[in-house]
Amino acid sequence: MDHKNERVRSRALQGKTALVTGGSQGLGRALGGALGRAGARVVLVARHFEPLAAAVAEIRAAGGEAHAVVADVADKDAAASIAGQAAALVGPIDLLVNNASTLGPVPLRLLLDTDCEDLERALAVNLVGAFRLTKAIAGPMVLRGGGTIVNITSDAATEAYERWGAYGASKAALEQLGRVWAAELAGTGVRLFTVDPGEMDTRMHADAIPDADRAELSDPARVAERIVALVAGTDAASGARIAIRVGPAGAEAAAAEAAR
Repeated sequence: MDHKNERVRSRALQGKTALVTGGSQGLGRALGGALGRAGARVVLVARHFEPLAAAVAEIRAAGGEAHAVVADVADKDAAASIAGQAAALVGPIDLLVNNASTLGPVPLRLLLDTDCEDLERALAVNLVGAFRLTKAIAGPMVLRGGGTIVNITSDAATEAYERWGAYGASKAALEQLGRVWAAELAGTGVRLFTVDPGEMDTRMHADAIPDADRAELSDPARVAERIVALVAGTDAASGARIAIRVGPAGAEAAAAEAAR
């Protein structure tokens, strides 16, 4: 993808409002930065104040607008509170990114060793929390005649990896839920995409695979830029599952050097 075109397309987000869950670290934090640079008015959601405040401060230091909402998306009462606070801070939401996720206990466990409560927690965060927040945000989007929802998934939703059962099941269900949302929202002006960002250099990945070679992992910031370009564009059909593979940053730099 042409990076110049990405920057041009991202101007479509100037002045738009964006709500990103799991916004204090990893891809969520990177998305907040990318959206802020694109001119969006950003609300980041996470459970812990200090890293969330730091993420907001980064966006503001770069000249963007950002706000923090401390909440746990797994809390059954959180969705209405998050939606209400976000609307009060920036106005009606144009873009919702359901990014908050949990692996469950680490080291990851076989299904035979997975407690029912751990499966319930994974479903509460990765699936039910996203459903509740989508329900709270999508209705106003429909009334306004437009909006975009992005659900962040994983290849664990489509591949049967040992010890990834709780996480994979929750993401597989999220993908199916997204397909149904897209079908039901067809014709309303509201789009929904499911994005698989690939393996990234994040704390979650380190928790899951502590011996992974970080040099082989994608930079969340580069993945975030691709997602921003996707949201700003009109090429992808609502309901699409989009796998983003930017490759390791080191490999791209080496290829650029070789091309000179």
